[in-house]
Amino acid sequence: MLNRKFIMGFFTRKSKKDKLNEQYKKKLEQAYKMSTSNRSESDRLTAEANDILEEIKKLEEAES
Repeated sequence: MLNRKFIMGFFTRKSKKDKLNEQYKKKLEQAYKMSTSNRSESDRLTAEANDILEEIKKLEEAES
């Protein structure tokens, strides 16, 4: 039998905000890992994460 949680997760779609939140977290995680070896790359990834955060804020304002 398939796991019920898997089946329910398969049919539910993520909102654009949820997808952006995942991208934001991934960029911050990558930036943190790069901070010890390549500072300029870390700064670039942090800037990309901040851009994604701005998009999230715009979506939240549009929902209000």
